Amino acid sequence: MSVAAEHDPLEAAAVAPPAARAASLPWTLGFLTLISAFNYLDRSLLGLLLPLIKQDLRLSDTALGLIAGLAFGLVYAVLSLPIARLADRHNRRNIVAIGFAFWSLMTALTGYVVNGAQMALCRLLMGAGEAAGLAPSQSMIADGVKEERRPLALAIFSTAAALDALFLLPLAAWVASQYGWRAAFQLAGFSGLLLAILFFLTVREPARAALARPSATRGKSLFAACAILCRSKVFLAIMVGGGFMGGALYGVATWMSTLLNRVHGLSIMEIGLYVTPLRGILGIVGIVGAGWLVQRLARADAGWRYRGPALIAAALACAYPFLLLSDVPFVWMTALVVTALLFSAHQGPLFDATIALAPPDMRATAVALKVLVSGLLGQIIGPLAVGCLTDLLAPQHGDQAIRYSMLAVVLCCMAGSALFFLAGRLAAAEATRSAPAAQ
Repeated sequence: MSVAAEHDPLEAAAVAPPAARAASLPWTLGFLTLISAFNYLDRSLLGLLLPLIKQDLRLSDTALGLIAGLAFGLVYAVLSLPIARLADRHNRRNIVAIGFAFWSLMTALTGYVVNGAQMALCRLLMGAGEAAGLAPSQSMIADGVKEERRPLALAIFSTAAALDALFLLPLAAWVASQYGWRAAFQLAGFSGLLLAILFFLTVREPARAALARPSATRGKSLFAACAILCRSKVFLAIMVGGGFMGGALYGVATWMSTLLNRVHGLSIMEIGLYVTPLRGILGIVGIVGAGWLVQRLARADAGWRYRGPALIAAALACAYPFLLLSDVPFVWMTALVVTALLFSAHQGPLFDATIALAPPDMRATAVALKVLVSGLLGQIIGPLAVGCLTDLLAPQHGDQAIRYSMLAVVLCCMAGSALFFLAGRLAAAEATRSAPAAQ
């Protein structure tokens, strides 16, 4: 081992024995998925408990939309980029551990707020911590698995939201029903702090593909790295399409409990203990199934990295209107099952496509840039738009206004599908142009 490797954890990881790295991969992937599940728990608790928080703190739907969406999403999206660039150069394990501990602390403190301003501040700081989670984690996974297995590995990582719905949110709903909504935030936050310490002590930084060979992009500034990535029309189409799908994801995650409560008469306890676990089970099946299928199809045709997410978004656009507008139990329940199955199924293939487009030493930056657009655009056209529209429609439609305002989710899925199809066509055109040059 070189002298540099003795002092630099990245170099030490790069020369670690392959057998040791392979042995630690399942633990690393599993722990990163668990951290991501807590990421989703801490941000989705507010959506689950909105009716209780609204009653306790006396907040409007617009205020709740601002707190749940923009207050969190703005800081999360903006800080994701500089933190990701830092992760492309330094120890990603440490960055994830510090971010996890910080956002868990902010989650715990949310359980002590007494007004909307304090809750908004906690959400802002929570967003700052969670910005250290997604991009560095996916960069670690990308360097830990072979390229042909990456779609499935990223799909497994993407089951975090479903695992949250299956295990963590039901527990939080039970705690809230027994001890109040504040106790749910406190339990989630302090549990995350303990897990952050365990992660730091048991997970190693994986070897980086970027260290194995020279790279013309190594050492580029954040601005230069973003400029390089944005030269690709395919990457731009993925970013904007991901932004619209972010609107659908954030909108549904924030307001689904409210829809089921106001329109279909389900209690928070019923939503947390029955509906949310069902959505979690179906979500895992959809995410892993889509990742596995796209991985197999992409071996023969890389265009499935784009067609897969496009078809999933199109199917969601067809299913959501039945869930939102129908009063027939069989119809809206069937639509609930279909949307739960496909809710996050596009994420694994889409992140794989994003990483495939980026140089090895820009993977975290590429993911973060996508997250920036997804966060800013998604939070504005998701939770905030639904909250504002609900308040505007409430004088005429009362509690039923939520079902009409959430039609914005359908428009987001339609736009996302169109842009993913466009990305596939652009990628095919670029491949055709580059083929003669390669010959």
